[in-house]
Amino acid sequence: MKRCVNAKDFSGYRERVAKIKEAPHLYTSHSSLYSALFIFWQQNGGISPFSISRRVLMSYSNIASIATYHKCIKDLQEHGYIIYEPSYHPKQGSLIYWPEEVLQNPSIS
Repeated sequence: MKRCVNAKDFSGYRERVAKIKEAPHLYTSHSSLYSALFIFWQQNGGISPFSISRRVLMSYSNIASIATYHKCIKDLQEHGYIIYEPSYHPKQGSLIYWPEEVLQNPSIS
């Protein structure tokens, strides 16, 4: 069953992006990737986990380097913004989970 994305989700998203921007070790590429993840989460009806490919995420977030993509996704996971489960299958996307506390209270992260 698809979950409706509501105004609370957008408010929480805005707060999390602001935290990314304030963090000295996270850069614009991190917020760009996080924004792309949020868009795809919305398109999937707000369901966690959702599947996405590296190529699509890199295109949406305007990241050209695979190394930068992997660094950003790793950093977002280490800092609790997402839970990342890589897929090593060439045609199957990786899974992205929003941490439970983000789903329950979008203003936390």
